[in-house]
Amino acid sequence: MPTDSSQELTGLLRRWSGGDERALERIIELAYPELRRIAQRCLGRERPLHTLQATAVVHEAYLRLVDIPQVPWQDRAHFFAIVAKVMRRILIEHARSAHCAKRGAGVLPVPLKEGLTMSAKLDSEIVRLDEALEDLAKLDARKAQVVELRYFGGLTSTEIASVLGVSPQSVNRDWSLAKAWLTREMSRDGDMKA
Repeated sequence: MPTDSSQELTGLLRRWSGGDERALERIIELAYPELRRIAQRCLGRERPLHTLQATAVVHEAYLRLVDIPQVPWQDRAHFFAIVAKVMRRILIEHARSAHCAKRGAGVLPVPLKEGLTMSAKLDSEIVRLDEALEDLAKLDARKAQVVELRYFGGLTSTEIASVLGVSPQSVNRDWSLAKAWLTREMSRDGDMKA
């Protein structure tokens, strides 16, 4: 998003925080394309034929954001950091509800050959990531935030640094260490569940 749009979005967020409900329409107009890209990126990591679509994720995130009482928005990066948390929750809730559904409830028939390629393990990946992130947050909250903001929010290192009040180099270092830790933890969980 260009700097002018970023500054406009920041101003609109502050007006919305101050109670100007009309500012919300312009916020959505400015942020919607980026929100869709973030949702598409998150869903692109999901299994094929995922039942959620980017538009549905964005609309659900919008409904949840509107229900948050008077957030004192700081800037564009702060807005997208909150959106990242909301989208993460939406994906986790969807994955957990799909996991908890009764066997065969609401499932469309799938040809056997295609069904063999769609492993039930893929459904649980987002839940496993969430659990691993929760464990990481207990050890190092900032590294968990960096993962959440980058993975679920699509923020750049510079934007994450702005949200967290650290340097972009610290963000990059945290990202590298967190990725390695999460990879180890998730592969360990996979070994224990196998």
